[in-house]
Amino acid sequence: MKEISGGVCAAQGFTANGIHCGIRKNRARRDLALIYSATPAHAAAVYTTNLVKGAPLEVTRRHLQDGKAQAILCNSGNANTCNANGMEIAEQMSRLLAGALDIAAEDVVVASTGVIGQPLDIAPIAAGIPPLAAGLSREGASAAAQAIMTTDTFPKEVAVEFTLGGKVCRLGGMAKGSGMIHPNMATMLVFLTTDAAISPQMLQRALSTDVASTFNMISVDGDTSTNDMVVLLANGAAGNEEITGDGEDFAVFMRALNTVTVHLCRLIAGSGEGATKLLECRVTGAADLSIARTVAKAVICSSLLKAAMFGADANWGRVLCAIGYSGAPVDVRKVDVSFRSPAGTVLVCRDGAGVAFSEEEAKRILLEANIEILVSLHSGDAEASAWGCDLTYDYVKINGDYRT
Repeated sequence: MKEISGGVCAAQGFTANGIHCGIRKNRARRDLALIYSATPAHAAAVYTTNLVKGAPLEVTRRHLQDGKAQAILCNSGNANTCNANGMEIAEQMSRLLAGALDIAAEDVVVASTGVIGQPLDIAPIAAGIPPLAAGLSREGASAAAQAIMTTDTFPKEVAVEFTLGGKVCRLGGMAKGSGMIHPNMATMLVFLTTDAAISPQMLQRALSTDVASTFNMISVDGDTSTNDMVVLLANGAAGNEEITGDGEDFAVFMRALNTVTVHLCRLIAGSGEGATKLLECRVTGAADLSIARTVAKAVICSSLLKAAMFGADANWGRVLCAIGYSGAPVDVRKVDVSFRSPAGTVLVCRDGAGVAFSEEEAKRILLEANIEILVSLHSGDAEASAWGCDLTYDYVKINGDYRT
């Protein structure tokens, strides 16, 4: 498994582009993105669990019923959610792009992100689609990644190269996500592409399985978005024998997918709105996987702990508190807690009780940008990780006037 450049265009047969079409007032901000496969691709997706769903999600869900897609069109700056004509606008976006690319409208994945409840004007999108499509290129991945950003501070891209049956395959992705990020899929926009050949059924199985241990384990602010989803396209251009069931090839594909998704998870969590630190809670020694995940998510979601990490305060009691209200059946008398960063590791709790430690050393460790919260339950062999960020003054500033 080798990390490579190229993002969503690393895989053969994929091109992309991103432009400013006029949805955003700031002309320096791209607001319309396109990813295109030269041939129809197998497709899989997971969607937000919020009962309020953006119109693009409903349209995309219908389009992907046959397990196929050839293009992804996404705008930023407006979520197209809770609008009376939202479905019509999303379908129009699909038809306009289909006409420009000479493909079926049903083979278009459509997505939107931004402010909820604001009418979305189709005019700038209609005007932007022709130049957007005309500018498709293998070098367009970064432009597309920029065009889906909202409050993100940087574009998020990654790609890997691996081998299936002697054929070199690639899998890449891009993501947006800064606020409204909370466990239980899908709470951000993630678009993944691969040239590996894999059946629609196995592609969906791979994505749904992976999401449980990656994107479902992120929390920035406890709010689950209305619009977001993860989509994976596989066009088979690498020429490997199609994966249709379990086996070594499927295991390799799963490792490649997980490598990309974990990387994106860390980028999303670390760039949360106003964040200064990436937090990772690693739970080991759990009786089963469900307990490990429940504990890890409870810790990473604790607003009090997130605030303590912002202040570099080794307030380990907040970790125990989160474990206690998580609902997981845990023997708190066996719990150990440590904080770790590039500056070192400090044990702060053993067997559910505090231990003597240097506050100065702990503060030095917690002043780093990447913090690990290590929780050992001493009750089994299961483990899980969850990702989040600190809670800062800037989070309130950003969301205090997000709409206006």
